[in-house]
Amino acid sequence: MPIIKSAKKRVRVATKATILNSKTKRSLRGALKTFAKSPSSKSHSKVYSEVDKALKKGVIHKNKAARLKSRASAKAKSSGVKHTKTAPKKPSAAKKAPAKKK
Repeated sequence: MPIIKSAKKRVRVATKATILNSKTKRSLRGALKTFAKSPSSKSHSKVYSEVDKALKKGVIHKNKAARLKSRASAKAKSSGVKHTKTAPKKPSAAKKAPAKKK
């Protein structure tokens, strides 16, 4: 058990990070298994999303992320699933009429 205050904090921080990383890995594996079991456009998008999240959080290496995406795309192509990329929705700017002066 650490004695120094900063070492105690590092233990707490590392414990929290371990829990968050394991949750991210678990959701990634779940998405991969779901896609492997029954490939569909929705599950393919979910795989891409989970891989990107894990990569952004630093849970997996960028090359592993690229490999997982590539394998998922190859499986989707062989099973006839099309990956539809959804463009980010832009908020529609509601135009207000200018205020009338009295």
